[in-house]
Amino acid sequence: MKKIGMIVNPVAGMGGSVGLKGTDGKMYEQALKLGAEPVTPQRTKELLSRVKSRDEIELYVAPGKMGEDYIKGSGIPFTVIGEIGKQTSAGDTKRIAREMLDNGIGLLIFVGGDGTARDIYDALDSKAPVVAVPAGVKVFSSVFAVSARAAAEMVDAFVNGADTGEEEVLDIDEDAFRKGKLAAELYGYLLVPKVKGLLQAGKEASSVDKTSVENKTEIARYIVANMDRDTLYLLGPGTTVKAITDEIGVPKTLLGIDAILDNGLVGADLNERGILALLTEYESAGKKAKIIVTPIGGNGFIFGRGSKQFTPEVLKRVGKKNIMVVGTRDKINRLDCLRVDTGDLETDEILCGSAKVIVGDKEEVVMEVRC
Repeated sequence: MKKIGMIVNPVAGMGGSVGLKGTDGKMYEQALKLGAEPVTPQRTKELLSRVKSRDEIELYVAPGKMGEDYIKGSGIPFTVIGEIGKQTSAGDTKRIAREMLDNGIGLLIFVGGDGTARDIYDALDSKAPVVAVPAGVKVFSSVFAVSARAAAEMVDAFVNGADTGEEEVLDIDEDAFRKGKLAAELYGYLLVPKVKGLLQAGKEASSVDKTSVENKTEIARYIVANMDRDTLYLLGPGTTVKAITDEIGVPKTLLGIDAILDNGLVGADLNERGILALLTEYESAGKKAKIIVTPIGGNGFIFGRGSKQFTPEVLKRVGKKNIMVVGTRDKINRLDCLRVDTGDLETDEILCGSAKVIVGDKEEVVMEVRC
């Protein structure tokens, strides 16, 4: 029997759909006021339902909403480790992780985002490998599995004797992120089971060399010249998409979602509620809607990382045929595929398959979309 621990950050990811770009500190309370709902319960249950080696593991879980609540009824025997109060904190994560180490765990599963990964690193360093289930708003560290389903496969691989290796934990400044600046520094490394295709690559910085800038401008001019009238365009984050608004001459929330119609800005830094309201307003007037996104450099995610305002409901309303993907040749050439991880299997399966990526003036490439 393998001793495995599990810790869930119950507030991770709640800021995504409401546009808060994280839930560190007091942002959790703000997320609740905006109507955010917990993300980690569904991710945790999806992980547990897909672990095939359940008869070969002895599971230790954090109390209540940090783990225990989601494993009841799963059929997996478990032991609760530690205590928590009504409100949970990073201190609880670190303390319980250390207690699990003291109980001899050989692997720790955690469900959360980059902030949770930092807490786990502080507690474990390299004393035990981890399986990181993506549930946060950003999730840029390469320590994370590409999805909860992939995380379950990694647990099975560990039970079956997979080798481990180091992956990066990034330190993301949430305050800077909310202000439109992605400030990411290497925080440390955690050990993970090394299984090809199950781990996401780390976030790469946007290129600012002359060729890349010129390519973004080329893409932007092509997009603007071919935009349909009476069509609502929902623009995702990133410098490639910002080049489009620069070409039009309207402002862009670099790390947020904006909306334009007939070259005019009609929505800035939108959350899910704002996007759905615009869709309802313009659809009732007979107007179409399209989404323009660019993949995250390094890991290829177009949905599910850093733009969670594009929720499954939004994506289903707009439809796959109305999603436009843009990317510089340099970025696209370094990707082996595009990825989606919306948290909803039905939506992921709709988006999977293939997609055209606009990489220049009248120039497209077809890429596989994996989920």
